[in-house]
Amino acid sequence: MQLTMASSPHNHSQKSLSQLMLTVIAACIPGLVAQVYFFGSGVLIQLMLALITVSVCEAAILLLRKRPIWPTLSDGSAWLTAVLLALSIPPLAPWWVIVIGCLFAIVIVKQLYGGLGFNLFNPAMAAYVLLLISFPVQMTSWLPVNDLLATPISFEQQLMVIFNGYSNAGFSVDQLRVAIDGTTMATPLDTIKTDVAHQLTVTESFTKPVFNEWLGVGWGWVNFAFLMGGIYLLKARVINWHIPVSFIAALALCSSIGYIASPGTEAGVVFHLFSGATMLGAFFIATDPVSAATTNRGRLIYGALIGLLVYLIRTFGGYPDAIAFSVLLLNMAVPLIDYYTQPRTYGHGVKK
Repeated sequence: MQLTMASSPHNHSQKSLSQLMLTVIAACIPGLVAQVYFFGSGVLIQLMLALITVSVCEAAILLLRKRPIWPTLSDGSAWLTAVLLALSIPPLAPWWVIVIGCLFAIVIVKQLYGGLGFNLFNPAMAAYVLLLISFPVQMTSWLPVNDLLATPISFEQQLMVIFNGYSNAGFSVDQLRVAIDGTTMATPLDTIKTDVAHQLTVTESFTKPVFNEWLGVGWGWVNFAFLMGGIYLLKARVINWHIPVSFIAALALCSSIGYIASPGTEAGVVFHLFSGATMLGAFFIATDPVSAATTNRGRLIYGALIGLLVYLIRTFGGYPDAIAFSVLLLNMAVPLIDYYTQPRTYGHGVKK
């Protein structure tokens, strides 16, 4: 009898790979609905562009490699990459941004390394970092939530902006970012970082319309929705608890220490946990079974180090959010983490 060992991810669930991927996509739905509610239907347009692009790119590469197309495409891994990337970029980013990102994620990060199970980096986050470094203006042009917009934006207008750069009334993305009070708004994380750099206290910054007491308007609910989806994944045993719990615990610990040490310049635990892509990163991105650590102790270390890096980059780095950079840096450290956290073989003692 011949024993065949398949490539990673090795999953002991009774569900097939496609069922697992579709379950993760389904768990993203609450966060997707929250983003559409607060930021408009541009999120759905980006999602459709992403799904089409990854499907075409995956099929083209498989055709070139003379591999069967549908069995690989139907495993859902490419579609999950599309969902994560679409949820991570501004809803009104130009159409070519999401297309370039999906092409890079599937062709370069995934398929050129050999396909699912061989990629060293999280494809969605590698593509996000490429886009952020290459197109910083387009990747940081987030709209304020719908309730704070000076002019409501219809679906047709959002479609026009994504594909033409201007709405049918002639407004650009920068003009549409103007809020009710006449100021051009940034994300809560970016607002805090900018205000602290200009010698304002966090308390003074929290008086701005983009905040609702200690949380960004809309962003808190988006993170809460992803938290609910993450809890569902834990309950369904699609992911293990080690990475998200250690990630959140490390970020909470670091932000607590920072707030105690400097309450005037630190926003506190709740703000860090429910701002930016924290919950999306903790439950849906860092838990990628291919690029994350594989041992239980390794997962705890992996998640905790991501949480630490997120806090350090948010506080001292040049970018307001840091999920993608932190995950990619720890992806590179996974072989080392796994090497030093391998459990002892049953029946063997500790080496002297």
